[in-house]
Amino acid sequence: MSLEVEYTCPLGSECETVKGKKIVRCSWYTKVAGVNAEDKEVDDWSCAISWMPMLQIEMSSTNRGQTSALESFRNEMVQGQDEFNNLVSKRINLTG
Repeated sequence: MSLEVEYTCPLGSECETVKGKKIVRCSWYTKVAGVNAEDKEVDDWSCAISWMPMLQIEMSSTNRGQTSALESFRNEMVQGQDEFNNLVSKRINLTG
């Protein structure tokens, strides 16, 4: 059995209406365009509040990527510093 889903605004307003010769649009009615986590195109208007879960997931994914890159950079820096310290230690032992 297929039921129709009707979404309502918890704030009790409409996102966009026409009054006279003007479009009255909620400030939170936002267009998001891009590619979602499932590599599907997104180009849609909706309430900013309803976009938040998707955007938070995307932000988390981006943060994981940045954390991984920083960890890799840190490991390279530690290895380089160890090599430098060994060279300085050998130099001191040769001249000392």
